[in-house]
Amino acid sequence: MGWNSWNKFGCNVNEKMIRDMADAMVASGLKDAGYEYIVIDDCWHGERDSLGFITAHPQHFPSGIKALADYIHSKGLKFGIYSCAGEKTCAGKPAGRGHEYQDALMYAKWGVDYLKYDWCYTDKLNAEAAYTTMRDALHSAGRPIVFSLCEWGSNKPWLWAKEVG
Repeated sequence: MGWNSWNKFGCNVNEKMIRDMADAMVASGLKDAGYEYIVIDDCWHGERDSLGFITAHPQHFPSGIKALADYIHSKGLKFGIYSCAGEKTCAGKPAGRGHEYQDALMYAKWGVDYLKYDWCYTDKLNAEAAYTTMRDALHSAGRPIVFSLCEWGSNKPWLWAKEVG
């Protein structure tokens, strides 16, 4: 169980707010009740660097995602992040398509424990294949990361997602 930024904050996310949520999760007793994940949803993204690696939005996350993940881990919690199988995230930020292995390596380097992987801007992609690519990329990154497929049901994930996820 855990907390996700999207339904309350949408794209109004930043480093201080996510840290405050981690503090509140511990102080309120939710951590002791079994809540363990703090997940930052869409809009944390900056641009890709010259080599194609994803970066955090420099003004909203000035310390970077690794420092944020370390802070959340210091509270005894796990850290989750968001991306998308398409060309862009649902909010139009840089997404994973064509960068799955680079992104998985970055998530592992940052200490990500959970990835919510959405299904926007996917055009006519094969969902099972797209999610399998990210699953394989996460496995190859060398860090255990929970893979949360967010597909909406349009591609009948009940037929394949159990094996892919």
